[in-house]
Amino acid sequence: MDVTTLYSIGELSRRTGLSVRTIRFYSDSGVVAPTTRSPAGYRLYDRDALLRLELLRTLRELGLDLATIQRVLDRELSVAEVAAAHADAVDVQIRVLQLRRSVLRVVAGRGSSPEETHLMHRLTQLSAEERRRLIDDFVDGTFGGVDGPLGGVDGTFGAVDTDPAAVSMVRAATPDLPDDPSDEQVAAWVELIELVGDEDFRARMRRTTGHRAAGRPLDIETVADGQPMELARQRVSGAMESGIAPDSDRGAPVIDDLVRRFAEVYARTPDTEFRDWMARQFEEAHDPRVDRYWRLVWIVNGWQVVPNLVPVYGWLVQALRSPAHDDRP
Repeated sequence: MDVTTLYSIGELSRRTGLSVRTIRFYSDSGVVAPTTRSPAGYRLYDRDALLRLELLRTLRELGLDLATIQRVLDRELSVAEVAAAHADAVDVQIRVLQLRRSVLRVVAGRGSSPEETHLMHRLTQLSAEERRRLIDDFVDGTFGGVDGPLGGVDGTFGAVDTDPAAVSMVRAATPDLPDDPSDEQVAAWVELIELVGDEDFRARMRRTTGHRAAGRPLDIETVADGQPMELARQRVSGAMESGIAPDSDRGAPVIDDLVRRFAEVYARTPDTEFRDWMARQFEEAHDPRVDRYWRLVWIVNGWQVVPNLVPVYGWLVQALRSPAHDDRP
């Protein structure tokens, strides 16, 4: 077909897949003007108009707006320039859609209430700067402006000085939700933000993180060259691997033997008072909510979640404080 061939609107519609009404709209808008008219007054289009319509349809299907397409057709912009800019815009749209999908999946999986769903959506819509400000407020509110030692939440765990190393450690591991988070990261981010806003948690974070950042061992970890502590790690690790609960009948002999061995080292009676002292010692370095914070940070940042460095402490505290074991010698 030579270049002088003219097409009616109906023929253009068959060749481009666009409706007659749509082609007429583009023609009236001046995007694709008719080349001439037939003696009867019908619009006729040349091959250039056909090519313009094919390009227009392609760009529209790729999501470009009509004004931008007009500039491409008028050669004010190149297809490459428009494609690059539009690809960036599509990337943003994809990230938004992925985030919405993750929120919806988390809501479905958790059976969230309307209030929780609203909160989750709001938290995930924050900009990177707003997310960082939330964490900065948490760090400043937890460690900043504190003079002197800090006691535990109930005053029984001893005092821990606010250590610059603790602040540095928390800041260095600032959690930041990525632009294309997984469902797990979205759930972890929401839980993390709820956690850092809790004043009780902040007090626990000050105490426990201070110990870890300063590298201060517990008194109970240093006694007798640490031999009882190493034995405790071995015995408790074995019990945990065997699925033995700390407050179970099977757990009682494990904790009884450890209490006896520690009591011998300290020349103490392995009674309830001594058990309570041991529990307080281990509680200084172990707090489940603080451990949960660090695990959530690893998940949000996409880091490999490493095993808890002190898993035995939680088991020991539960076993030592178990009412089922109170009547044992």
